[in-house]
Amino acid sequence: MLSKSHISLLQSLQHKKFRREHGFFLVEGYKSVSEFVNSPYQVETVYYTPAIAPKVLKLSQKINFQEISSGILGKISALKTPANIIAVIKIPQWPVLNYNMLNKKFSILLDGIQDPGNMGAIIRTADWFGIEHIICSEDSVDVYNPKVVQATMGSLARVNVHYTDLSAVLSQVNLPVFGALLDGENIYHTNFGPEGLIVMGNEGNGLSPEVKQLVNKAVTIPRMGHAESLNVAIATAIFCSEITRSKHL
Repeated sequence: MLSKSHISLLQSLQHKKFRREHGFFLVEGYKSVSEFVNSPYQVETVYYTPAIAPKVLKLSQKINFQEISSGILGKISALKTPANIIAVIKIPQWPVLNYNMLNKKFSILLDGIQDPGNMGAIIRTADWFGIEHIICSEDSVDVYNPKVVQATMGSLARVNVHYTDLSAVLSQVNLPVFGALLDGENIYHTNFGPEGLIVMGNEGNGLSPEVKQLVNKAVTIPRMGHAESLNVAIATAIFCSEITRSKHL
């Protein structure tokens, strides 16, 4: 049985301020929880209801498990229809970004991404295409936001997400910088080469001026219809697909 104070603490992890204060975030759903259990992340506690007990007991026994009622789990959950399992995961203390780890591969830079669903979808896309690093501007949505975590479907357990000053990164890294811009070269004619940084901008405003001026290769996805814009998560997936295709030509 969880105390009221402990329930309140777990509920508070839905908010960025308290995630930072306590150093934990929540993961919901069996598939996502199992991904984190089998990752380098430190799993503090897994709470589950009797309905899912047989599956939970197959997970690593090195973890602290606690059975709770569906009513209590519903109070903790950020979902309208709660899953039967919630894990409390320790927020990792990522080392200072080593620029050498970006060489000989592609990484994604996100400039002011605000929508949790977009962030989660981008992380999941990066995982699909084998992209190890996503570097976010400090004003981007928190990757441990429950909606972001849910949208990644467990991929957050495998993709390294960093927050830093993008201008500083772009100024110091000696790599091609491909920016998603409306006036760029047609993506289907672009030679991406073997390595580089893919920079995607804010949903409404695109790339910030300070980041835009550091892009040395503007690239656009040509519009064939009449839509005003393309969702940033979809655009990122197209970039990743084209980069992968170019490697196999």
